Amino acid sequence: MPPRETIHTFTTRDTILYALGIGAERLAHIYEDGLIAYPMMSVIAAYPGFFAPEPEYGVTPRQVLHGEQSIRLHRMMPAAGTVRGVTTITDILDKGAKGAVVNLTRSIHDVADDSLIATVDTGLFLRGGGGFGGITTNGRRPHPIPDRPADKEVRTPTRENQAAIYRLSGDYNPLHIDPARAQAMGFDKPILHGLCTFGFAGRALIEGQAGGDASRLSRLGARFSTPVFPGETLLTRIWIEGKERVAFQTLVEERGVIALTNGLAEFGGPSQQDDCVDDAHRTRRSQGK
Repeated sequence: MPPRETIHTFTTRDTILYALGIGAERLAHIYEDGLIAYPMMSVIAAYPGFFAPEPEYGVTPRQVLHGEQSIRLHRMMPAAGTVRGVTTITDILDKGAKGAVVNLTRSIHDVADDSLIATVDTGLFLRGGGGFGGITTNGRRPHPIPDRPADKEVRTPTRENQAAIYRLSGDYNPLHIDPARAQAMGFDKPILHGLCTFGFAGRALIEGQAGGDASRLSRLGARFSTPVFPGETLLTRIWIEGKERVAFQTLVEERGVIALTNGLAEFGGPSQQDDCVDDAHRTRRSQGK
């Protein structure tokens, strides 16, 4: 797939709506006077749309599972503005009879000065898409969860209408609101968006490890394990691994199942240093792109 470029203009209203979609209560994130965007909002910035079902790819929506997600902030997300996203497929892994893994990277730039705001990495699992003789691994390993009790726990309840709010940030998949469509996909009722759960976990980490200061979160990543239903309580367990680094896992408290695992978060604030930019971005910069 050639790089796919997307221009996205958003307002303070959009930023507030995203914050409400991930259960925000702090005034700094839901009031336009001095509004601060959550770094997790980068997952919806300049989103290119769900292009897998397009004819040239031959993938049906039922094949696609959201496997993992990560973000890295190079500067604070603006509360309003216009950004440019460049999405590329970084690799496709052949998992044989199990399927295939497609990894994508989206770089998000401020249109005003082309500065890099964030790097968003997404891993998709395609059921039935394997067996084509491709590479089987890219050498990346999931971040391990320590074999000891967590150092901290943060509870974040979701609302019964959480998915109805979150979908207004742009993900209108009927799986998250239509009971009939959810049942057709094998669920008893609509499920919460995976990226909403990701946002809740980020908010829990900001509260539990950064005293509520969203500007300190510089990196966040995890694997999706089990869907969450709106109205359930999320319990994020935090293991401190260094001064500005933690492992985490998010559970559904009522059912005792893991929603997010192999989580890694780093704090200290966004960095403009080259070591915070992956090799793909170094290449694009050296080519003047």
